[in-house]
Amino acid sequence: MTTTFSRGDVVTAPQLVVNAGVIGFGFIGEVHVRAIRAAGGVVTAIAAKTVEEAQLAARKMGVEKALSIDEMLSDNEIDVIHICTPNVFHAELAEKALRAGKHVICEKPLAISVAEASHLSALASEKKSVATVPFVYRYHPSVREARARIATMQDALSLFHGYYLQDWLSRESTFNWRLDSSIGGPSRAFGDIGVHWCDLLEFVTGHRITHINAQLMKVFSSRGSKTEIDTEDGATMIFKTDKGAQGSLVLSQVSAGRKNKLWFSFESPTESFVFDQEAPESLWIGGLASNQIVMRGVTEESEAAQDYSFLPAGHPQGYQDCFNAFVSDTYRSIGGAHIVGVPTFADGLRAAQLTEAVLESARTGKWVEIK
Repeated sequence: MTTTFSRGDVVTAPQLVVNAGVIGFGFIGEVHVRAIRAAGGVVTAIAAKTVEEAQLAARKMGVEKALSIDEMLSDNEIDVIHICTPNVFHAELAEKALRAGKHVICEKPLAISVAEASHLSALASEKKSVATVPFVYRYHPSVREARARIATMQDALSLFHGYYLQDWLSRESTFNWRLDSSIGGPSRAFGDIGVHWCDLLEFVTGHRITHINAQLMKVFSSRGSKTEIDTEDGATMIFKTDKGAQGSLVLSQVSAGRKNKLWFSFESPTESFVFDQEAPESLWIGGLASNQIVMRGVTEESEAAQDYSFLPAGHPQGYQDCFNAFVSDTYRSIGGAHIVGVPTFADGLRAAQLTEAVLESARTGKWVEIK
């Protein structure tokens, strides 16, 4: 590790340059590579299923080394491993990386079972490794603004509702590894996108979901060349929280025209907060006398939001900016900084617990308590 400066255009403290290895390379692998570089890190090597695939990816992204996974894990030059493979490989690779003395950023789901996720969370603590999961929607400044304002509310939030809708699987002919439960895990829509919405709810409000009643929706029972599908295209759920609130969530990956529509409304009798991920530059705040729209980057923005508001108002920030900030926070944590809100393996475990509860409720038709 060598010395450079912290993220963004405001220099706050020295930071270590982190040498990273990326395992797996598709859409999300490219996002990680861009984020590593934006955070001041160095992409030292790429590994993939085969060395040939790794070499193609390395040439595309201008990375010097293409390695096998074992070579990457044993490379003393590499400080942190980014795991960007299909879901079923996450737990095994994360454990190997931790035992090799690496810090880890693992794509969600951290594991496809609660037992595996619990083991990894404990192992990361035991090894004193920085181990994070990219719940990157936390990094929208408008989300941080909502969190800061809710923390100072006098009234209690009582109702949470929202949806997360996509259309990338709306064609029956579309097939992807995520549709195969042996590779993607037992839950698709909730495990892929529902956990993001629930993570935002708990991060922004401080509530924890304690009881879930869920139904799964399957629009296409087979796809492609009549391949049978055993994971859900969508889900609906109602829930209760530890602070007495109630809520509902609708999920779909087969809603035409909905590209990545993550939307929430967190409400009390005196104030409500609405965020739309497809229009992330503003936060809608409802009141009894008037409503207001708080724009990102304005002078009234809270300090918590300002920390992630890199560009002047009117210059949109988006998904990649969130990812860049998440990786930067992870790397600053590796350098010894204590940063509030970095999603860790404990948050990956939480997502696994919620996923298991949704699947159990859908199977039994009953409320499930998350203890």
